Amino acid sequence: MTPEHEEDVDLEIGHVLFMDIVGFSKLLVDEQSRCSNRLNQIVRSTGQFRAAEAADKLIRLPTGDGMVLVFFTSPEAPVRCAVEVAQALKDSADFGLRMGIHSGPVNKVSDVNDRSNLAGGGINIAQRVMDCGDSGHILLSKRVAEDLEQHSKWRPHLQDLGECEVKHGVRVNVVNLYTGEAGNPAPPRKFTRANQEQDAAALAAHAAAAGDAASVRRRNAALLAGFLLAMCAAGAGVWVFSER
Repeated sequence: MTPEHEEDVDLEIGHVLFMDIVGFSKLLVDEQSRCSNRLNQIVRSTGQFRAAEAADKLIRLPTGDGMVLVFFTSPEAPVRCAVEVAQALKDSADFGLRMGIHSGPVNKVSDVNDRSNLAGGGINIAQRVMDCGDSGHILLSKRVAEDLEQHSKWRPHLQDLGECEVKHGVRVNVVNLYTGEAGNPAPPRKFTRANQEQDAAALAAHAAAAGDAASVRRRNAALLAGFLLAMCAAGAGVWVFSER
């Protein structure tokens, strides 16, 4: 395809908040409907949602078990929105929610129903970041965290978790946001499992190295014993010969 026939793609930087209801597929149909309606009410009531919608700087995408909010305002917008949502759910036992945030390129596409939709790395990475978390977690990509670190309001609440391996072997750098009022301070299970596996591998390697060292020591001891035995036998032979 020549350049003049290539379809133009208008990439924009979107600040993406990806969220889903934990264990949604295990709920009964009426429970799924109740949780979805409750989440919609909470999200719509947040100041960040209302402000971005009023400025026509927000795109909403349903995902079945949650939603995607793409802000075209500032990198702080999805973070503030996530904190508002988490605070609204703090004293509620309705359901567990996990959230992932990333800023990256997005482009507008049309879905099978000819409705406007979004695609791009900004949304994909936000979902991968979210997938690393458990109920209550607000996880950020490293890119978003680096922007927030420039403000004293956010810096004390950011915990670098390191790399997380997600779908198709992709690895993403993840930072946990916990303010005391919002978020989950516990490390996600994916990270604790990865650490346990690394510790087990290190112990196995240490044991193997110790076993190799022990084998070398036993072999050396056997050689030394054999040498001493041979020397004793030779000395005894010399003594017997001299006596004769």
